[in-house]
Amino acid sequence: MEEQEKGPALDVFDHAAQSLDVWAAIAWSKLGLSPDLMNGTISQDLAQAKTAIDIAASLAGIIENRLEPDDRRKVQGLVRDLQINFVQKSKEGT
Repeated sequence: MEEQEKGPALDVFDHAAQSLDVWAAIAWSKLGLSPDLMNGTISQDLAQAKTAIDIAASLAGIIENRLEPDDRRKVQGLVRDLQINFVQKSKEGT
């Protein structure tokens, strides 16, 4: 049996970047702006959305210095968009 060539192992920053994508998707879902990843329903939970956004922002802060300028702007824009949408959704409830 032939051995398959393996690419380089992901480092911790690669895993953090992948996790950032997951937490951003969770945040969008908890904001009620995209379907839930597990059951496809749309519902809103702003407390959970805030936590997911905070986690995404934290991960972004960890990986930003390792990104190319274009990717850094995309990550910063993603976090900013999540935060802006959170503020807008929070105002809708008042």
